[in-house]
Amino acid sequence: MPGRRSNKIPFANRNHTGWWIASYIERFEFFDEDRTNPNRRCLAHENTILLRASSREVAYRKAIKTGYLSDGSKGWESKSGRRGAWRFDGLTGLLPVYEPLEDGAELLWRELSNVSVRRVKGLVRGKKDLVVFDDRERSPSNRALQRTALARRR
Repeated sequence: MPGRRSNKIPFANRNHTGWWIASYIERFEFFDEDRTNPNRRCLAHENTILLRASSREVAYRKAIKTGYLSDGSKGWESKSGRRGAWRFDGLTGLLPVYEPLEDGAELLWRELSNVSVRRVKGLVRGKKDLVVFDDRERSPSNRALQRTALARRR
């Protein structure tokens, strides 16, 4: 019948490893800010997590549940003393892990089509420019928020 959905899951959405990668976004919202203004500025984290699940539906539910763990966690900005809380806004991605987890297994990829060689080469970072090697202190105004984020995950 035309318009009828197939129950078959496309290959790209199937998972044989039982592992999934999910990303979700959360932001810090001050209690005294204008919540009606969608153009207000905020601190946001996009977190990427690894989940074990038997299906994409189970992975989805687990990702949502994980995102809500921090929702409502209170914190403050040390410099101004403004108080607020973390808000879970939702998932930004959910993908199956296609290969067994082992050293060198591909976890994520992205396709860049019709881009210049200059742009591709511009994406490459030297060792000192990789975030993992940036040992500078974070800004004092965000330190309390970062500590709050770490504490709630423990």
